[in-house]
Amino acid sequence: MHTSFGLTLVVNHACNLRCSYCYTGEKIRRPLSPEIGRKAIDRAIRSVCREGTLELSFFGGEPLVEAELVLDLVHYARSIADRVDVRLALSMTTNGTIESSASWSVMTLPELELAISHDGLPGVHDGQRVTVDGQPSSLRVQNTMARLFDAGKEFRVVMVVQPSTVDSLPDGMEFLNALGVRRFDPSLNLWTTWNQTDGERLKSTIRRAADFWGERLPECSVSWFDEKAARATGIPMTQTARCGFGHGEIAVTPAGNLFPCERLVGADEPSNPMRLPGNVFDGDDFLAMTSLADMCSPECAPCHLKSLCSTKICRCSNYIRTGDVNRPDGLLCLLDQACYQETIRVLESRFLSSN
Repeated sequence: MHTSFGLTLVVNHACNLRCSYCYTGEKIRRPLSPEIGRKAIDRAIRSVCREGTLELSFFGGEPLVEAELVLDLVHYARSIADRVDVRLALSMTTNGTIESSASWSVMTLPELELAISHDGLPGVHDGQRVTVDGQPSSLRVQNTMARLFDAGKEFRVVMVVQPSTVDSLPDGMEFLNALGVRRFDPSLNLWTTWNQTDGERLKSTIRRAADFWGERLPECSVSWFDEKAARATGIPMTQTARCGFGHGEIAVTPAGNLFPCERLVGADEPSNPMRLPGNVFDGDDFLAMTSLADMCSPECAPCHLKSLCSTKICRCSNYIRTGDVNRPDGLLCLLDQACYQETIRVLESRFLSSN
């Protein structure tokens, strides 16, 4: 039995935006049925020991296209989890443009770890994230964030970073911070090509983003540096089922198919090599799913940061970049090493300035 288990429900492949870098496949309307959702929840909860935690996440497409279904499944998961003494942790990332009463009810769930997607400067965001009819979406997302601020609902902002926009990330963080955002989650576009020049620009951006983070500690959080700071200073980190990658984490699609991570579902084609055997209705729990061996890549042997490396944790990122869950590529190594180095630089600077 797992002390924590991660279940991601892909509630629909549909989305009301057409983002230029989207990796989730064709935006067809294929909703998750309540029966499949409940069966997945049943199996996940049976995989968790008493007083353990089910980490339940909702994914799309845009998950709030199915806001009523999400509310129904949250209610169902709560009732089952309470009955067997399992804690429930909820999470969801949304594009922040759906304004229905049901979507607002989902976003303001007290126990929901909410993430809103916004790429920083309005011009950068609108150059990549438009509606089905090609209209900009930044202002709509900003309005949603303002409502969430007024309601006292905490959230983080996911900012996609790719070669064409990498230089603007720190300015985008400044812009969002002025609106009131305090938690930032930069996310590299792993599905595009990054050349050597792009890598050098990324390192420069990481340095500027680290300065932004350091100047606002402890009020601001930037995911690129928070984990590195915790590891470097020995601060205990909350244990999570991610990335269990098929063993401690399962994604279930509207067809009832199983994947080790929601980022690998795509259009849920039978030919997808990352699709796991079976279907959600084929068992009573997910305990038969086997874990991967510890990552052991020869290329990593000489790296002095390998004990602190994130690439051995996020197997799906490795697979996206190299086709091998146990082998990172130069981009992932660059990101990990640069973030660690800049974290140490900022922490040392703050320590010296305080003494």
